[in-house]
Amino acid sequence: MNLLEAQDFIAPSQTPTKAQETLDALRFDNRFTRDLPADPDRQNRRRQVTGACYSRVDPTPVAAPRLVAYSPEVANLLGLSIHTCESDAFTQVFTGNRLLPGMQPFAMCYGGHQFGNWAGQLGDGRAINLGEIVNSDSQRWMLQLKGAGPTPYSRTADGLAVLRSSVREFLCSEAMFHLGVPTTRALSLTLTGEEVERDMFYDGHPKLEPGAVVCRVSPSFTRFGSFQIFAARGEMDVLKQLADHTIRTDFPHLGEPSPAVYLRWFEEVCRRTAEMIVHWMRVGFVHGVMNTDNMSILGLTIDYGPYGWLENYDPDWTPNTTDAAGRRYRFGHQPAIAQWNLAQLANAIHPLIGQVEPLQGVLDDYVNLYQEGWRQMMSRKLGFNAFDPATDDALISELLAILPLVETDMTIFFRRLARLDGHDPSLAAVGDEALMAPLMDAYYVPDQLTGDMRSRTANWLRRYLERAGRDNIPHPVRRRRMNAVNPKYVLRNYMAQMAIDKAEQDDFSLIHELLDLVRRPYDEQPEKEAFAARRPDWARHRPGCSMLSCSS
Repeated sequence: MNLLEAQDFIAPSQTPTKAQETLDALRFDNRFTRDLPADPDRQNRRRQVTGACYSRVDPTPVAAPRLVAYSPEVANLLGLSIHTCESDAFTQVFTGNRLLPGMQPFAMCYGGHQFGNWAGQLGDGRAINLGEIVNSDSQRWMLQLKGAGPTPYSRTADGLAVLRSSVREFLCSEAMFHLGVPTTRALSLTLTGEEVERDMFYDGHPKLEPGAVVCRVSPSFTRFGSFQIFAARGEMDVLKQLADHTIRTDFPHLGEPSPAVYLRWFEEVCRRTAEMIVHWMRVGFVHGVMNTDNMSILGLTIDYGPYGWLENYDPDWTPNTTDAAGRRYRFGHQPAIAQWNLAQLANAIHPLIGQVEPLQGVLDDYVNLYQEGWRQMMSRKLGFNAFDPATDDALISELLAILPLVETDMTIFFRRLARLDGHDPSLAAVGDEALMAPLMDAYYVPDQLTGDMRSRTANWLRRYLERAGRDNIPHPVRRRRMNAVNPKYVLRNYMAQMAIDKAEQDDFSLIHELLDLVRRPYDEQPEKEAFAARRPDWARHRPGCSMLSCSS
């Protein structure tokens, strides 16, 4: 698959499925729990779990479940009708008050590196997998509730989630999918009718917030850390069982597990991870918490905590208050962190392969995979037929040097760049100010544009238009191509925060409006033009609108 053919990526998941008239018609095939060793202790108490891939645990019933929103597209994947999704039974099931026939709830055991340090056992501390369904197209989907109560892996936490973080996860999962970014999905967002105490900024000022649950959907929620925990403990038999299950279930095209197949599997994980990071960089997404326990073995974006989209282009920006000092997970560092995380996975599966050199070779190839994908991506963002190293390395380097010099909105800049017509002879004679006029809405503080800055930017634009003109692409075609990879709408943090503010006042209208908006991020949507503007000044430093904490 081409790294950049977003529509080719998302189309298979949109295949219509036959709608189920009742939830009981869902067909469960719980291969994970069937194939892998379970924790023999059925008590739901915090503890170290050894020799097992999961612990059986039921969701905690809540007082007054209430549906806030659901994704019709994800419902369609599962074969659920609109009527079913709007039923009380749906709300009860996907808030955790009722189990369907065939559900076998469990929490997964895994470890991970957090901010570069080994954290030991982590696990599903506030996520409970309900089971795996197989839809009418033979696609396998794991259903998972986030915020449905404590598990043996909750450590000192309560296993719950609040509306604030749940709105963000629900909307972002679907926004990323429609942008063409590999991601887990979100079926539903519900309220529990109960309050949860949270200290949003860990500053000694906790407050009660509405409790909520998100139903997440993915072919698998297995992470890099799922393998790390067993390697760290020397539980090689469990490590092999998990690897064999993963290959047979999620990578069956690779063949029966063997040392050679384990290596090919690692190669594919590296390729998928590179593809995912290229897409993040394409749309300006910053994950914020790229710990190894938050890295999907399928190359999907997973665990939407303190995330954000670049507004002013700043490669050093991180949305995570916990990461503010070290900026380990800043935007420009994401490709390198992905490689570091892949190296930790390589260390974990090394016993299955027995040789260091092949694994190191694959890790080295990741750099080339990513670089090639990034070059293809940038050439498409700029509207070129293909990347030309003779000219484009220098052209792109100069652009990325210019963008951070003043506050420049990344999304708006690339979208507006498509308006410039390299075949318009009048542009050759215009001054710097007129040449830059279509881009001015991208600048947060236009007064920052000194004469030297305007001259440097205009010089770059002339070089860019000359380079684009060499491809002989008619301007309408070039603009259409650029607009297909440069979104007009992204889920800016302030937009999600406005939806949260309303939802906490029992008004869910903006959640629904934003869900509708992000379904068509590349379309003009004239009636939604306000959402395509720069972040408003009032949101510059407001909590929830810029940086965020891990609190949820």
